[in-house]
Amino acid sequence: MTTLHQVPAPRTRNTRTGRTPWRSWGTFLLLAGPNVALLVLFVYKPLVQNVQYSLLHWNLGSDTATHVGLQNYENYFTNPKTPAVLLTTLVFAVVTVGGCMALGLALARLLDRNLRGRTFVRAAVFAPYVLSGVAVGMCWLFVFDPQYGLVSGLLRAVGVGSPNWYNDPDWALAMVCIVYLWKYVGYVAIIYLAALQSVPHDILEAAQIDGASPLRTFWSIVFPLLSPTTFFLGVTVFIESNAGGSFDIIRAMTKGGPLEGTTTMVYQVYQEAFVDGSAGYASAIATLLFLALLVVTLVQMVVVERKVHYR
Repeated sequence: MTTLHQVPAPRTRNTRTGRTPWRSWGTFLLLAGPNVALLVLFVYKPLVQNVQYSLLHWNLGSDTATHVGLQNYENYFTNPKTPAVLLTTLVFAVVTVGGCMALGLALARLLDRNLRGRTFVRAAVFAPYVLSGVAVGMCWLFVFDPQYGLVSGLLRAVGVGSPNWYNDPDWALAMVCIVYLWKYVGYVAIIYLAALQSVPHDILEAAQIDGASPLRTFWSIVFPLLSPTTFFLGVTVFIESNAGGSFDIIRAMTKGGPLEGTTTMVYQVYQEAFVDGSAGYASAIATLLFLALLVVTLVQMVVVERKVHYR
């Protein structure tokens, strides 16, 4: 009688690496585990705690807190100051994001030319991005000084009076937007410059042979090829503009004034939490800001990315 012996099934291996799945997972956890742990500890856990705090009536530093449900959110939307803060946040986002993208692309086009000293110019353009926002704000306070500032001196030279940058809410917001653009436009320009230098030269030469003008070549060929970079910058610059990149400049220059004319949502979170001590109310504002950024980012990823041309 023939005895049948059951042959064990061979272990599944990854045909690319020759490793078994459990070893691949072990390598993944070894390499990615520390980063995932840091993200959970310093990003996701505080995010969940912030949502929990938004449901409490809690004064910063107090040992007791009262659960109030959605009362903080209701108080925010019924606060008469909320529409002005939302409008300021929207205006600041549109001006800074649109300005950084447009000026950064134009500056990248200039830096892409073969000019003497271009390496130094590129470094000088990018340098403001790595500077402290507080230091930048303090320096620009002297530039915008109505009496002795550089801007007022230039305006007087052409017979124009200096605006009241410090006391007029509209001019104060314009001042903060200008400083933000000066600090962050170099980052956008350098990213766009790298993208411009990756455009295939044979495509540009073919367009030149076909008689296309430089403007037509840029809008019909170069700009569509920059769409992945434009998409990336649109998302990151928008988040940076609304999630903290403007706080240090506003804090150093205007402290949210005058008449709360430069108070954005991110600065309002600081104001409510660390000045007024309303930690629960500030957590509700921070949660709403996060949700707004999340929705806009998802819309960008779903709608805008469809028009992105990946090479």
